Amino acid sequence: MAEKYSRYFVLAVCKRIAFPRPPLRKLDSVVASQIHLVRHGEVFNPQRVLYGRLPGFGLSDLGHEMARSAAAELVERRRSISALYASPLQRTQESAQPVSQAFELPIITDPRIIEPTNRFEGLNMRGRSSALKNPRTWPWLRNPTIPSWGEPYASIKIRMLAAMSDAYNSVESGDVVLVSHQLPIWTTHLAIAGKPLFHDPRRRRCELSSITSFERVGNRWVETGYADPAADLAENATDVGAV
Repeated sequence: MAEKYSRYFVLAVCKRIAFPRPPLRKLDSVVASQIHLVRHGEVFNPQRVLYGRLPGFGLSDLGHEMARSAAAELVERRRSISALYASPLQRTQESAQPVSQAFELPIITDPRIIEPTNRFEGLNMRGRSSALKNPRTWPWLRNPTIPSWGEPYASIKIRMLAAMSDAYNSVESGDVVLVSHQLPIWTTHLAIAGKPLFHDPRRRRCELSSITSFERVGNRWVETGYADPAADLAENATDVGAV
């Protein structure tokens, strides 16, 4: 009996040597555990204009502090962060810096997570001089469900989900951080939640330097949490971002 088992053992060993397990394919490898969409911090905007994609709008001193709060929140979670992406705009690149330093990661620029286009760029949207009170701008508001004044919500959804999927598959393990903007992040939230993309901008749950997290369950995304680490700092903010 012992001789019989010994023969089986030798055959098994030889079989393993002769037919080793194939290496893991890319599709079999372990991918990111979670995707974290981080909004930028407060922007220095003394003229109170809608800056959109306009150049030269970086973070205020308070905005830098907010960005550090977001990075600290990610560190406190004790999760491995394997890659860091940011929109090409100055405010998101600066907001990604504390995360880059905390996790020793380079910032990869992804234009797909940029702020949407907006015809109101450079105009003041509040007070007596609000562009919304100018009859010349009223045709831009003809269809808020698209919206007619900028990039369609459907377009934002497509590019954001594509960027998330590519980021998800870009690493073998760990989480990925994408530093983006309020409207793209909120549109992503609505899309994944299965809600209409048209919404009231005043009701977005996406504060400055907030973190909205997602994970992959089968073939779909699921939102796993929302954090507002800069909530205390936001009380002193004078600029809350684009509409």
